[in-house]
Amino acid sequence: MSKKVVIVGGVAAGPKAACHLKRVQPGWDVTVVDQDSMISYGGCGIPYYVGGDVSDEAELRSTSFHMVRDEPFFADAKGVEVLTRTKALAIDRQSKKLQVKNLDSGEEQELPYDKLMLATGAAPFVLPIPGADLDGVFTIANLHKAIEIKKRISGGKVGKVVVIGGGAIGIEMAESFADLWGLETCLVEFMPQLLPKLVDADFATMLERHLEEMNVAVYTGEGATEIVGDSEGKVVAVKTPQRTLEADLVVMAAGVRPRSDLAQEAGLLVEPWGGITVNNRLQTSDPDIYAAGDCIAARNLVTGKQTFAPMGSLANREGRVAADNMAGLAASFEGVVGSFIMKAFDRCIAATGITYEAALAEGFDADYSLTAPADRAHFFPNTAAVILQLVFDKQTRRVLGLQAFGMMNDSISARIDAAAVMISKGATIEDFMMAEMAYAPPFSAAIDSLNAAAFVADNICAGRMRSVSMQRFYAWMDDFSTEPDWVALDIRHPKEAAVFVERFGAEKWVSVPYAEMRQRFAEVPEDKTLIILCDAGTRSFEVQVFLDHIGKTNSLVLGGGFNVIRRLGADWLPQA
Repeated sequence: MSKKVVIVGGVAAGPKAACHLKRVQPGWDVTVVDQDSMISYGGCGIPYYVGGDVSDEAELRSTSFHMVRDEPFFADAKGVEVLTRTKALAIDRQSKKLQVKNLDSGEEQELPYDKLMLATGAAPFVLPIPGADLDGVFTIANLHKAIEIKKRISGGKVGKVVVIGGGAIGIEMAESFADLWGLETCLVEFMPQLLPKLVDADFATMLERHLEEMNVAVYTGEGATEIVGDSEGKVVAVKTPQRTLEADLVVMAAGVRPRSDLAQEAGLLVEPWGGITVNNRLQTSDPDIYAAGDCIAARNLVTGKQTFAPMGSLANREGRVAADNMAGLAASFEGVVGSFIMKAFDRCIAATGITYEAALAEGFDADYSLTAPADRAHFFPNTAAVILQLVFDKQTRRVLGLQAFGMMNDSISARIDAAAVMISKGATIEDFMMAEMAYAPPFSAAIDSLNAAAFVADNICAGRMRSVSMQRFYAWMDDFSTEPDWVALDIRHPKEAAVFVERFGAEKWVSVPYAEMRQRFAEVPEDKTLIILCDAGTRSFEVQVFLDHIGKTNSLVLGGGFNVIRRLGADWLPQA
């Protein structure tokens, strides 16, 4: 028997659900409603359209076989009716009708449904500050705004840009402005670090340093307090408590919020922070109404709590699950682990699961391994270090998260994707140690970096390795009096260590090369706590084991070593 399905939202989850429904129930009547004129576009591609990697906005709306996903496409190719420029006004759950209004004609009508799906997405957060409505201030809300931004830049009307918000979209937009267009670009973030809640501080700092190297001025710990305009109402500057930044264009990328007003007004259950409450079949509190995409609350598979996960990839998966269940097929969406990846110029940063900071806040007995292995076989051309941080619970040995920073290639993506699958299944350190990863020298080392990170975690849990955090080490380097009994034991090549010995003196920086430690261990101070330093941390651990064996147990390993230090930067590092 034919049924009527109405879907509100035509960007990601909605079109996916509509098309999948027509494949499993080809005789059903499926209608998609969206208030915009452009539908089914790759919103995550907007920064790359602005930055020139995607040359035409139509490419963001096209299929892989180059057909534009517009109303005729959905009607002719998919059998789905799409009503654009049509706003959903209210849901009558009793009579099972959706009230809509055509935004061009003003005409209102009621669409009857057997099943209704809400894919209303998320709305950009507009900061409640003076000047937010000035000409030249944009949010990344839709493709129309992206087209206008690119039009202004290509027309020579923009020389200076301020991006407000250091999340993924803000960083990607800043890269677009600075890279292709060569605009003077500033990035302002209210929180103390970039990518807050997505990565821990060290990884945010490595990213910040790289952005600055690529001529993006980054100001963290500063909130925009006012956007200043001229007499004609055009933006000219952004003010923070610390400075005034000139601007011809401002992008407000301060995050997004679920669009759940329609659900709330219909009396559906909604989380206090705005996400529509759904079960694992993506049903709302009304069994005939489903929801998917950026408007819903998803279960975090690490913490078990409801979370907000606005990602196009998730929206498409959720759309398929919702469609299956509306069609009477059993399907389940169990939740998310919060995976993300992004490029920043020629670097890549990614994470899955939860951060170390979040793990502590959630009550886990958390620790982490910080490693800096090569992203491929060390003898292969163009090999580079990749920084990995594996977060785990010391009691259960469950892996809680993985973060990575390195060159812009597939190395990080492969490890994050593998980790995401394992973390979603509750994997332990042992599972990561024994994970079988494909190996060939152009792609990885024989001991995969994911396995190596787990080996270090195992050593930490077993008490074989005692480590010190980068934050504590940096605090000591800034002021030796904070840890008066510490001495750096540099086991790198003497030429690398020499500059530090000369600068800080032999009483604070001791140089004994790794290969000579077994012959020269008598030179190691007996009455000091040794901070053992090498490039990645592996040799440091070996030296710690040897020193423990001969009774010198007063040492700590700096995980990640100078591979991490170089990427974090510091005033005390020698200039290249």
